[in-house]
Amino acid sequence: MDLRPNCFWSRPFQEQKDYYKPGDLTIGGNLPLSFNIVIQLPHEPPGDWDSLSLPVPKNYQHILALTFAIQEVNRDPQLLPNITLGFRIYEENHYASMTPDVSLSLLSSRGKLFPNYKCDTEDNLLSVLGGLNSRTSYQMATVFGNFKVSQLGYRFSDPFLRDKTQFPTFYQIDPQYHLQNAAIVRLFLYFHWNWIGIVVQKSESSDHFIRIFDATLAQNDICIHFVKQIMPQISILNALNSGQIDVLWTILSSDAQVVVISGVSSVLQSLLLSLSFYEEENHTSSGKVWILTTQWEFSAIGYHYNWGKLKSFHGALSFTVHTNPVPGFKDYLWALNPHELHGDVFLPEWWEVVFDCQVLKAGLTSPGGRRVCTGEENLDTLPASVFDGKMTGFSYSVYNAAYSVAHALHAAYTLESKWALKRDIKKSHLHLSMKSWQMHAFLRNVLFNNSAGEEVSFKETGMKYAGFDILNWVVFANMTILRQKVGWVNPEAPSAGGFSINPDAIVWANQTKPFSRCVKSCLPGKARKVAEEKRSCCYGCVSCPEGTISNQTDVAQCIPCPEDQHPSKNHVLCIPKTMNFLSYEETLGFILVSLAFVFSLITILMLAAFIKHCNTPIVKANNRNLTYILLVSLLLCFLCSFLFIGQPTNLTCLLRQTAFGIVFSTAISSVLAKTLTVVLAFMATKPGNRVRKLLGKQLIVVLACTLVQAVLCASWLSISPPFTNLDFHSVKGEIVMECNEGSATMFYAVLGYMGLLSLISFLVAFLARKLPDSFNEAKFITFSMLVFCSVWVSFLPTYLSTKGKFMVAVEIFSILASAAGLLSCIFLPKCYVIVLRPDLNNRSHLMRKI
Repeated sequence: MDLRPNCFWSRPFQEQKDYYKPGDLTIGGNLPLSFNIVIQLPHEPPGDWDSLSLPVPKNYQHILALTFAIQEVNRDPQLLPNITLGFRIYEENHYASMTPDVSLSLLSSRGKLFPNYKCDTEDNLLSVLGGLNSRTSYQMATVFGNFKVSQLGYRFSDPFLRDKTQFPTFYQIDPQYHLQNAAIVRLFLYFHWNWIGIVVQKSESSDHFIRIFDATLAQNDICIHFVKQIMPQISILNALNSGQIDVLWTILSSDAQVVVISGVSSVLQSLLLSLSFYEEENHTSSGKVWILTTQWEFSAIGYHYNWGKLKSFHGALSFTVHTNPVPGFKDYLWALNPHELHGDVFLPEWWEVVFDCQVLKAGLTSPGGRRVCTGEENLDTLPASVFDGKMTGFSYSVYNAAYSVAHALHAAYTLESKWALKRDIKKSHLHLSMKSWQMHAFLRNVLFNNSAGEEVSFKETGMKYAGFDILNWVVFANMTILRQKVGWVNPEAPSAGGFSINPDAIVWANQTKPFSRCVKSCLPGKARKVAEEKRSCCYGCVSCPEGTISNQTDVAQCIPCPEDQHPSKNHVLCIPKTMNFLSYEETLGFILVSLAFVFSLITILMLAAFIKHCNTPIVKANNRNLTYILLVSLLLCFLCSFLFIGQPTNLTCLLRQTAFGIVFSTAISSVLAKTLTVVLAFMATKPGNRVRKLLGKQLIVVLACTLVQAVLCASWLSISPPFTNLDFHSVKGEIVMECNEGSATMFYAVLGYMGLLSLISFLVAFLARKLPDSFNEAKFITFSMLVFCSVWVSFLPTYLSTKGKFMVAVEIFSILASAAGLLSCIFLPKCYVIVLRPDLNNRSHLMRKI
């Protein structure tokens, strides 16, 4: 009776070899070791293509990163005690039909293709790593998703793998492409490039990538001049086909000096061969700056061809995942020996490629005469472009992914251990019950620090990264290649702290930084202006409007200066405004102060003369009391001008207009009283006229008129008093320190009342101008009031049309001019008689004509 289980029915899986190590739980791998190129065979008709697989030495590091991580995990007594992780690693095959077979093989017992049915207790598949390109990841995800096995792979810009409802078990371990786009944009903005070209691998996701990338660029006013999609086709004859000619012509004829290339390494290889062929044939250089994305593996470029072809990419800038040195990894690599395989079926072939020898058993010689590998070859002798001890970005992702699975398992194991204590279950049997689908809840919340000191975590969209390194490609004359780090960018960090670059360390293809713009940059002091039917980056430049500046190049709009500042002449910076007020030190203020002082002195001298000759006929005839009041009020009018000069304060603002209004009202009412005195005196000479009783009561007019103005001023101060104010806008480049009148109505009411008194005084004096000569003071009063009214009528339009200190100067001048007009017209003739012609100062002269 045959007791063998039915699970031995299988289809042998012979097409692929695997690197296998047993364990309680297994991590699967489908990682690339080579890349395929599509070639056109000689003497074959166009369109007849074949495929050739070429080894990529540095890709072997992906496998080593996975095995090294699992070795470290198994040696860590704290991470997974009592559990040993194993692995099964297949070489990623570029034939689409082979990927499902590899996936099904990982789901089956080793050597048997019968998924989800296992006869042994070991090698329970826990998780899978791969593939390292979006096409392979998609093909694997369609298989592993059905079996709920977590898959950690590369998505790049594939929009389908982002759908968690369709692929809930897929976890992205490459950087989110929108973050890489943002990193590239920061580089463009730093160098002020806004006119670029894009070359992308033609695939199902290429249109999606271009659409998303274009949206990111458009947000930053960067325009795409051309987009070319190419197939990874390489002719072994080094001839250009029509598709390559079209791409090449577009690139070389474009004035965009910066070209972004996105796709798998074979696409870059295809473009590189086309460029090198063109440059060799025409003895010229494109001079373009190539921006290479994280998808490129440097070792895949030029290894199987003349390294001289790489001179086309001299000066290129590439982005790689930011990595830190992993302790112990270099020693792990340096301990490799092709004669001590430990199950590594890939090591002998890799060793033969990098050291150009043949791995044979001891004592055998190569039938082809090749050098036999001794196993003592030194990895230090390999160029860094072929292999080095530092993990590439891809390998670093694989290393962190393997540790993420281990930490997720540790979290699950810890939770299960607590559950087992309650049910008295042996911990040693827990791992046997762990299923792959149970890992998802723990994998989504992984957070740990790897051995390189970097934080590793997963979020909803995939593995989180610390940013990108920016590398500069330098191709020397001896065809050695150097990729030196010149910068770093973290798109998720604030713009101020998430970007760093050393432009002086960059070697450019044409020795100087290229100009890749649709138009020249707008210099500081100007802003961009996009004309109609023009693209956003093909703009013109316009000067900043009044009151605004731009202190950077290519600003979208100028920014206004603060209120207390104004733009410099070239509108590149804001400078503090100067304070504007009528000061004693400046010429205008000094002149007005001098005039006020001179007129005040003259008034004092006249007052002294009238007091000294108070008993003379001419003084008595002009009503001494009114004369004294008028002279004192005029003196105060001249002194009022000092309240308007100097830096305004709250006290001066309260006093200047109210004091001016009251003292001028007193002066005008005194003039009105003197005019009435003349009229009453003449009428009193008529027989039987009773107006003689009113003579001597003119002080009542002065008090009444002044009292009305005082009430107006008191009301003004109680309702809305004047106050100091800073006017930032009236005078360009200056801050006007002024007295705000508070209530404009009350201000004009005070002026209007003075105007009314002036008009009444003028009319009364005008009507009395033809009285007998003995009472001829009315003529002088008429002329003085004419001067007074003329000054204040012209004052209003002039005052309203000026700004700042000149407004104050106009008011002071009006005060001085009107007061001086009254003083000179009324008192100058009398002073002439009193001082220079005392012989005329007698009663007979005054009464000689009636």
